[in-house]
Amino acid sequence: NDRHLLFDSTWHSLILLLGGYTLGVAVALVSGVCIGWFAHARYWGMPLLKVVGPIPATAWIPLAMVLSPSAIFSAVGLIALAVWFPVTMLTASGISNTRASHLDLARTMGASPAYLIFRVAIPAAMPSIFIGLFMGLGASFLTLVVAETVGVKSGLGWYVSWAQGWAEYGKVFAALIIMAAFFSTIMTLL
Repeated sequence: NDRHLLFDSTWHSLILLLGGYTLGVAVALVSGVCIGWFAHARYWGMPLLKVVGPIPATAWIPLAMVLSPSAIFSAVGLIALAVWFPVTMLTASGISNTRASHLDLARTMGASPAYLIFRVAIPAAMPSIFIGLFMGLGASFLTLVVAETVGVKSGLGWYVSWAQGWAEYGKVFAALIIMAAFFSTIMTLL
Protein backbone atom coordinates (compact mmCIF):
# COMPACT_ATOMS: atom_id res chain seq x y z
CA ASN A 1 0.00 0.00 0.00
CA ASP A 2 3.06 2.28 0.13
CA ARG A 3 4.36 1.57 -3.38
CA HIS A 4 4.25 5.19 -4.55
CA LEU A 5 6.27 6.48 -1.58
CA LEU A 6 8.76 3.58 -1.88
CA PHE A 7 9.22 4.25 -5.60
CA ASP A 8 9.67 7.98 -4.94
CA SER A 9 12.17 7.25 -2.16
CA THR A 10 14.12 4.86 -4.40
CA TRP A 11 14.20 7.47 -7.16
CA HIS A 12 15.50 10.16 -4.77
CA SER A 13 18.16 7.79 -3.45
CA LEU A 14 19.27 6.99 -6.98
CA ILE A 15 19.59 10.68 -7.88
CA LEU A 16 21.57 11.45 -4.72
CA LEU A 17 23.81 8.41 -5.19
CA LEU A 18 24.56 9.07 -8.85
CA GLY A 19 25.17 12.79 -8.26
CA GLY A 20 27.56 12.23 -5.37
CA TYR A 21 29.26 9.21 -6.94
CA THR A 22 29.81 10.97 -10.28
CA LEU A 23 31.21 14.08 -8.59
CA GLY A 24 33.46 12.03 -6.32
CA VAL A 25 34.79 9.86 -9.16
CA ALA A 26 35.50 12.88 -11.40
CA VAL A 27 37.46 14.70 -8.70
CA ALA A 28 39.18 11.49 -7.58
CA LEU A 29 40.36 10.52 -11.06
CA VAL A 30 41.88 13.95 -11.65
CA SER A 31 43.54 14.09 -8.22
CA GLY A 32 44.65 10.44 -8.44
CA VAL A 33 46.29 10.89 -11.83
CA CYS A 34 47.99 14.10 -10.68
CA ILE A 35 49.26 12.55 -7.44
CA GLY A 36 50.38 9.37 -9.20
CA TRP A 37 52.15 11.10 -12.09
CA PHE A 38 53.53 14.43 -10.87
CA ALA A 39 56.10 14.50 -8.06
CA HIS A 40 55.00 17.92 -6.76
CA ALA A 41 51.36 16.85 -6.60
CA ARG A 42 52.41 13.68 -4.76
CA TYR A 43 54.51 15.71 -2.31
CA TRP A 44 51.55 17.93 -1.36
CA GLY A 45 48.68 15.54 -2.04
CA MET A 46 49.73 12.43 -0.13
CA PRO A 47 49.80 14.13 3.30
CA LEU A 48 46.33 15.51 2.62
CA LEU A 49 45.12 12.04 1.65
CA LYS A 50 46.65 10.52 4.77
CA VAL A 51 45.00 13.10 7.06
CA VAL A 52 41.57 13.60 5.48
CA GLY A 53 41.05 10.23 3.80
CA PRO A 54 40.73 7.88 6.80
CA ILE A 55 38.07 10.05 8.45
CA PRO A 56 34.70 8.46 7.60
CA ALA A 57 32.49 10.66 5.45
CA THR A 58 29.69 10.25 7.99
CA ALA A 59 31.86 12.01 10.60
CA TRP A 60 31.66 15.16 8.47
CA ILE A 61 27.83 15.32 8.69
CA PRO A 62 27.63 18.04 11.39
CA LEU A 63 30.08 20.27 9.50
CA ALA A 64 28.32 19.63 6.19
CA MET A 65 24.95 20.56 7.68
CA VAL A 66 26.35 23.85 8.97
CA LEU A 67 28.30 24.83 5.82
CA SER A 68 25.91 23.66 3.11
CA PRO A 69 22.95 25.74 1.95
CA SER A 70 20.72 22.64 1.68
CA ALA A 71 20.59 19.08 2.92
CA ILE A 72 20.72 17.73 -0.63
CA PHE A 73 23.98 19.55 -1.40
CA SER A 74 25.51 18.34 1.85
CA ALA A 75 24.44 14.75 1.09
CA VAL A 76 25.93 14.90 -2.42
CA GLY A 77 29.13 16.37 -1.01
CA LEU A 78 29.39 13.69 1.67
CA ILE A 79 28.85 10.91 -0.86
CA ALA A 80 31.49 12.49 -3.12
CA LEU A 81 33.90 12.64 -0.18
CA ALA A 82 33.25 8.97 0.62
CA VAL A 83 34.07 8.04 -2.99
CA TRP A 84 37.00 10.42 -3.36
CA PHE A 85 39.44 8.78 -0.94
CA PRO A 86 39.52 5.16 -2.20
CA VAL A 87 39.38 6.13 -5.87
CA THR A 88 42.13 8.74 -5.49
CA MET A 89 44.37 6.46 -3.46
CA LEU A 90 44.09 3.47 -5.79
CA THR A 91 44.32 5.59 -8.95
CA ALA A 92 47.49 7.25 -7.67
CA SER A 93 48.90 3.86 -6.72
CA GLY A 94 48.09 2.38 -10.13
CA ILE A 95 49.57 5.34 -12.01
CA SER A 96 52.78 5.43 -9.97
CA ASN A 97 53.23 1.65 -10.32
CA THR A 98 53.12 1.69 -14.11
CA ARG A 99 55.98 -0.44 -15.38
CA ALA A 100 59.00 1.67 -16.23
CA SER A 101 59.67 -0.53 -19.26
CA HIS A 102 56.30 0.46 -20.77
CA LEU A 103 57.04 4.14 -20.23
CA ASP A 104 60.60 3.84 -21.56
CA LEU A 105 59.40 2.02 -24.66
CA ALA A 106 56.78 4.70 -25.36
CA ARG A 107 59.34 7.48 -24.82
CA THR A 108 61.77 5.75 -27.18
CA MET A 109 59.07 5.72 -29.84
CA GLY A 110 58.51 9.47 -29.40
CA ALA A 111 55.48 9.58 -27.11
CA SER A 112 54.47 12.95 -25.71
CA PRO A 113 53.82 13.42 -21.97
CA ALA A 114 50.06 13.48 -22.61
CA TYR A 115 50.34 10.22 -24.54
CA LEU A 116 52.29 8.66 -21.66
CA ILE A 117 49.57 9.61 -19.19
CA PHE A 118 46.44 8.85 -21.22
CA ARG A 119 47.59 5.94 -23.38
CA VAL A 120 50.14 4.17 -21.18
CA ALA A 121 49.75 4.98 -17.47
CA ILE A 122 45.95 5.17 -17.18
CA PRO A 123 45.31 1.92 -19.09
CA ALA A 124 47.98 0.21 -16.97
CA ALA A 125 46.27 1.52 -13.82
CA MET A 126 42.74 0.37 -14.78
CA PRO A 127 42.67 -2.66 -12.44
CA SER A 128 43.55 -0.42 -9.49
CA ILE A 129 41.08 2.23 -10.62
CA PHE A 130 38.23 -0.29 -10.78
CA ILE A 131 39.04 -1.62 -7.32
CA GLY A 132 38.81 1.98 -6.10
CA LEU A 133 35.49 2.42 -7.91
CA PHE A 134 34.05 -0.67 -6.20
CA MET A 135 35.34 0.42 -2.79
CA GLY A 136 33.98 3.92 -3.34
CA LEU A 137 30.60 2.55 -4.35
CA GLY A 138 30.35 0.56 -1.12
CA ALA A 139 31.30 3.62 0.93
CA SER A 140 28.80 5.74 -1.00
CA PHE A 141 25.94 3.36 -0.13
CA LEU A 142 26.66 3.68 3.57
CA THR A 143 27.03 7.44 3.38
CA LEU A 144 23.84 7.75 1.33
CA VAL A 145 21.72 5.94 3.91
CA VAL A 146 23.20 7.84 6.84
CA ALA A 147 22.90 11.22 5.08
CA GLU A 148 19.25 10.51 4.26
CA THR A 149 18.40 9.65 7.85
CA VAL A 150 20.00 12.83 9.16
CA GLY A 151 19.05 15.70 6.88
CA VAL A 152 17.43 14.76 3.59
CA LYS A 153 13.65 14.43 3.68
CA SER A 154 13.44 11.76 0.98
CA GLY A 155 15.15 8.54 -0.05
CA LEU A 156 15.31 5.00 1.24
CA GLY A 157 17.30 5.90 4.36
CA TRP A 158 14.71 8.52 5.25
CA TYR A 159 11.90 6.04 4.56
CA VAL A 160 13.42 3.43 6.91
CA SER A 161 13.83 6.02 9.65
CA TRP A 162 10.28 7.32 9.11
CA ALA A 163 8.71 3.85 9.10
CA GLN A 164 10.68 2.86 12.18
CA GLY A 165 9.39 5.94 13.98
CA TRP A 166 5.82 4.76 13.38
CA ALA A 167 6.72 1.16 14.34
CA GLU A 168 5.82 0.00 10.82
CA TYR A 169 8.37 -2.80 10.71
CA GLY A 170 6.83 -4.42 7.65
CA LYS A 171 7.60 -1.24 5.73
CA VAL A 172 11.13 -1.19 7.18
CA PHE A 173 11.75 -4.72 5.91
CA ALA A 174 10.27 -3.84 2.51
CA ALA A 175 12.62 -0.86 2.24
CA LEU A 176 15.59 -3.02 3.28
CA ILE A 177 14.75 -5.56 0.57
CA ILE A 178 14.51 -2.76 -2.00
CA MET A 179 17.85 -1.37 -0.77
CA ALA A 180 19.50 -4.76 -1.16
CA ALA A 181 18.14 -5.17 -4.70
CA PHE A 182 18.96 -1.55 -5.57
CA PHE A 183 22.54 -1.68 -4.31
CA SER A 184 23.32 -5.12 -5.72
CA THR A 185 21.99 -4.04 -9.14
CA ILE A 186 24.25 -0.98 -9.15
CA MET A 187 27.25 -3.10 -8.06
CA THR A 188 26.51 -5.56 -10.87
CA LEU A 189 26.31 -2.74 -13.41
CA LEU A 190 29.69 -1.42 -12.31
